[in-house]
Amino acid sequence: MKTIKHLSKNYKQGFLAQSTIFVLLIIFFCNSCEKQPVNTSEAPEKPESVLPNILLVIADDIGKDAFPNYPEGQEKPQLPILNNLMVSGITFDNLWTYSVCSPTRASILTGKLGHHTGVMEVEQDISLNEESLHDFLKDQTNGGYDTALIGKWHLSNTFTDPNSMGVDYYSGIIGGGVSSYTNWNRVTNGERESATTYTTTEFSNQAIQWVSQRTKPWFLWLAYNAPHTPFHLAPTNLHSQGSLSEDEAVIEAAPLPYYFSAIESLDAELGRIIESIPNGLENTIVVFLGDNGTPGKVVQFPYRKRRAKGSIFQGGINVPMVISGAGITRKGEREDALIQSTDLFTTIAQMAGSTISEKHNSKSFHPLLSDPNATSRTYAYAENSTDGNVSYTVRDSKHKLIVDADGTESIYDLISDPYESNNLLTNPSPTINVVRNILFQEALRIRK
Repeated sequence: MKTIKHLSKNYKQGFLAQSTIFVLLIIFFCNSCEKQPVNTSEAPEKPESVLPNILLVIADDIGKDAFPNYPEGQEKPQLPILNNLMVSGITFDNLWTYSVCSPTRASILTGKLGHHTGVMEVEQDISLNEESLHDFLKDQTNGGYDTALIGKWHLSNTFTDPNSMGVDYYSGIIGGGVSSYTNWNRVTNGERESATTYTTTEFSNQAIQWVSQRTKPWFLWLAYNAPHTPFHLAPTNLHSQGSLSEDEAVIEAAPLPYYFSAIESLDAELGRIIESIPNGLENTIVVFLGDNGTPGKVVQFPYRKRRAKGSIFQGGINVPMVISGAGITRKGEREDALIQSTDLFTTIAQMAGSTISEKHNSKSFHPLLSDPNATSRTYAYAENSTDGNVSYTVRDSKHKLIVDADGTESIYDLISDPYESNNLLTNPSPTINVVRNILFQEALRIRK
């Protein structure tokens, strides 16, 4: 009996142990089933990368002397929004545009130099047969982008022309400027009406409204007419220039603080736009540049009045540019690569996913946004036309050749003489003659 009881006790203990193991195995397999679905084909796919929104902001008549973070100029406007963009992105030192606004805008819009589009001076019409950046971007992304152009057009005089060139939404001024920032004519998708809202504020309102209605990635070309003439006192709440007289004679005598008030207003309104964008700059790239140099009436040393806007000296064509936002991995850095305004055509398209890095006269600098060692231009080119008389300039990393309309030539060493005081062709060395020939041949190649 004692043996039987002992065996029975051992059997019960063994059974309990086996039961415990069985229960633990059931729990283990149930937990595994919860963590790893049996039908793996129903697992969600990894989402594709979201295309970034792109905001191109063009200021009208602002050179490096009127912009923070550049050594030119003794007085600077207060631009906290643009300063933040410089801290979080890249400041470019060697961007060349045209010396007046229309050719610069045409070059960005088409990726072509003016002698190919026919837009070499203000008031010259662009051909509606040109492929615009808006159309190119949509083509490269299979219609993946909504597009708009808000603000200054100044490439033709017909109200419907922006829309005819692939711009889904247009609202702004068709001509080169306004006689009054608070009494002007606005054209919206071909319809004209009077407006009294300060232009910088109105363009910003339009931008905020348009962006708020988007359900897919967007490209917005935002072209402020500020700080273009007429020099004026901007709304007090938008600038820090203090209490200034609005007397026209006073403004004419000392226009610089008024010019600054318009720039500061632009900065403030740009901040309002950025703040309104869903998720801010997490999925939006901002490209900011001036369309040409500072006007002679407000240009600051080391630039000279006759070598500012309208000239192909550095004061007329070497303008500020800042890029910040989604995908810009270089933070608070400067870039000295040679860039010309045509290059924005392919660069912006590549921001949207295009694989085309060169087209027409446009060479993308998109790789520089993440790699400071990426290859860039060997030469940059700019040109100017006055009543059909064409001057042009070409530069490499050190030297700049200028050929005036009458054939006069000059060469400057932009490293030792960045503001073009010493024409090296006055008494050229054999080395400078070689440099001249190389740059001259490159200019001929570009101008074909």
